[in-house]
Amino acid sequence: MTSVFHVATSGSDDADGSAERPFRTINRAAALAGPGDTVTVHAGEYREWVKPRRGGLSDSRRITYQAAPGEHVVIKGSERVTGWTTVGGTVWTVTVPNALFGSFNPFGEEIAGDWIVYRPGTPARKHLGDVYLNGVSFYEVHSADEVADPPARKEMVDDWTGVTVGVEHPAQTQLVWHAEVGATETTLWANFQGFDPNAELVEINVRRSVFYPEVPHLDYITVRGFELCQAACPWTPPTADQPGLIGPNWAKGWIIEDNHIHDAKCSAISLGKEASTGHNYATERGDKPGYQYQLESVFAARQIGWDAEHIGSHVVRRNTIHDCGQNGIVGHLGCVFSTIEDNHIYRIATKREFYGYEIGGIKLHAAIDVEIRHNRIHDCTLGTWLDWQTQGTRVSRNVFYRNNRDLFIEVSHGPYLVEHNILASPAALELFSQGGAFVHNLIGGTVRLETVRDRATPYHRPHSTQVAGYAVIEGGDDRWVGNLFIGGDSGTAYGKKAEGKTPPLAGTAGYDGYPASFEEYLDRIEARPPGDHQRFLGLEQAVYARGNVYAAGARPFAGERDPLVLDAATATIVEEGDAVYLTTQLPEAFDDRHLDPVTGRDLERVRFADAEFEERDGSPAVMDVDLIGAAKTDGPFPAGPLAGLGAGRDRTRLW
Repeated sequence: MTSVFHVATSGSDDADGSAERPFRTINRAAALAGPGDTVTVHAGEYREWVKPRRGGLSDSRRITYQAAPGEHVVIKGSERVTGWTTVGGTVWTVTVPNALFGSFNPFGEEIAGDWIVYRPGTPARKHLGDVYLNGVSFYEVHSADEVADPPARKEMVDDWTGVTVGVEHPAQTQLVWHAEVGATETTLWANFQGFDPNAELVEINVRRSVFYPEVPHLDYITVRGFELCQAACPWTPPTADQPGLIGPNWAKGWIIEDNHIHDAKCSAISLGKEASTGHNYATERGDKPGYQYQLESVFAARQIGWDAEHIGSHVVRRNTIHDCGQNGIVGHLGCVFSTIEDNHIYRIATKREFYGYEIGGIKLHAAIDVEIRHNRIHDCTLGTWLDWQTQGTRVSRNVFYRNNRDLFIEVSHGPYLVEHNILASPAALELFSQGGAFVHNLIGGTVRLETVRDRATPYHRPHSTQVAGYAVIEGGDDRWVGNLFIGGDSGTAYGKKAEGKTPPLAGTAGYDGYPASFEEYLDRIEARPPGDHQRFLGLEQAVYARGNVYAAGARPFAGERDPLVLDAATATIVEEGDAVYLTTQLPEAFDDRHLDPVTGRDLERVRFADAEFEERDGSPAVMDVDLIGAAKTDGPFPAGPLAGLGAGRDRTRLW
């Protein structure tokens, strides 16, 4: 027999949880809820870290936590702080007992771990604490003296690219805090820029997470319809425990849907790994590079049951995720076989308070058979970063724009599929991988290609976590079919990061010199001196390109057969309220290029993984839906992501 437990701000934890006598805290209901049960939370504000005690037994016998229909429910990792006293000008101070934090004081916890980067000369490290004025987060400074006179910063340097970027809200950079943690008390100084903190809503984060089990393997839980915010969650590299504001903590079958998630100090939704397979060993031990520990974590995970029967298969959909310091969605290993769809992700890592190599709107390692589809991702330092073991991964029907970089796929062997997307930022694609297929995308920025021969990464048996081998990235083995390239300025897209590297280019011209067929690749091998691995070392693989359209300066790969090259053309993303439109101006000759629908059967087999482009069930991949959901069953269809795209001026609603 299943039960429905009710929670309300007017309730009591001594009640029975009925609609008439609700509980006061969600955790009280979580202590009782079992498979098949529902916890319905009514309108109001709940300041607690929800720690489920049990999981469900199957998809049909899950435990559901939901906001009552039509009611606004907020769960916060923060506490309100009053009793501020002025110390001069717009600076105020307050002292709070450390008992407020329990065993975890975020103002004493550094943002640290593998792949975090603190530049030489940085006076001190940042901390997990944060201060919020009417919901707006502050910036940390290194001393109480610095709190008094913070400059308004209108520009910042993006650490990865070296490009100077504008700050969306310069006034926010003048809201600053500093903390000193003592044995029993923590003292805070904050500059409120003319606001009275005792008359406004001032909060500080005190909890690591908002909705996250303390133990792994609590499966089949649904979290629906909440506002979740203000958590002091730590830096989440792929070689450490990866707690987020919300997440399953190494489990299977969670559904996280229809939530409003914001102000995670680091990562909002975590589908990541746990600590037993490695926890910041590269930083703590210093004896091996981080990628070696990451490789070891893959095998360690296999030993504790990393497979489709026990881990992954989560659904993350229709969430709005914004204003997080590191990631909107993060995960290593634990994300396998998951679906991430219809989410709106923006302003991720744009405060630029701290920096490291694990930042993005979506940052996944080992995204085996993960589908990332129909998401809107913009105004992030990096839209989506797929790193290691991007195999069976499908990036479909997403809209990327106004990111410093849109899509980065690193040290992966494929097969992975990128189809019917718009990548409209100046730096559209970075490919430090091989074995990809790019079908019917609109690419409005540059494409950057790099080989990676200084570290080998795993590839897997198709649709499995079983490791089949590992290899370095020689580059190529990519497929480009029916894409529309419109311009792209390689001079401004990457800044310092491109110095001494292969320059990013508009179009596929970065492949010039690569073989244009597998037969040509084999001929190049035969022309080399005899020997086994020496014949393959440093030899780029074949690139298969056909049916693409290039305009406004974008250039085709020299080996592409019959590319369509056009002159002036434009494609612009326009926001009007909550709506997003694509406006295009294409020359008449654009209508001369149409293609029959593309399936996995039309794409050449991936060389290293020895695998085809398939659906999760092993059938050939089907790409019969365009970006806005129009069917593509009877062709032919134009290049690009829209079945109805044509010459002349066009305007299409995308979101």
